[in-house]
Amino acid sequence: MSRIGRQPIFIPRGVTVTVDGATICVAGPKGKLTHTVPHGITVSVTPDLLTVQRTSDERRERALHGLTRTLIANMIQGVTSGFSKELEIVGIGYRAEKSGKTLKISLGYSHPIVFEEPEGITISVDKQIIKVEGIDKCLVGQTAATIRKFRKPDVYKGKGIRYVGEQIRTKVGKAGAK
Repeated sequence: MSRIGRQPIFIPRGVTVTVDGATICVAGPKGKLTHTVPHGITVSVTPDLLTVQRTSDERRERALHGLTRTLIANMIQGVTSGFSKELEIVGIGYRAEKSGKTLKISLGYSHPIVFEEPEGITISVDKQIIKVEGIDKCLVGQTAATIRKFRKPDVYKGKGIRYVGEQIRTKVGKAGAK
């Protein structure tokens, strides 16, 4: 039995969880999320507790048991407190500015990069820090990864876009002529 899958999920006050067939809907103060539960996994809801069970011991269902429980727990956490990722821009002349739902980033290319804010995501800029916030953990992580991909950190100088707290191992470079 999956160690993660068998743990119950506590439903906080202000969050409503409804199960309609294979679709589970979580609504809370920050918004509403839905997820389709895979075949072979069942979800049972009591007023303050949610449990995830599997119908058999097939390999596929064992693999999806813990995953489904974690996805539902992330949905509950997302509608109550939300998720955020912070990116920092390192480099001379590298800057970002926000206007409306558009993020404009100058990263040393011949043109600025224009990035449209996806639905359900809020992006804010404070000097050299870009903060990505939302209720869907997967979408927040994917948006932050897409922004980081515009200019990954350079292994020789360390310039680029990195996550706050990320350690970049820099290389020494060429040894020089004799």
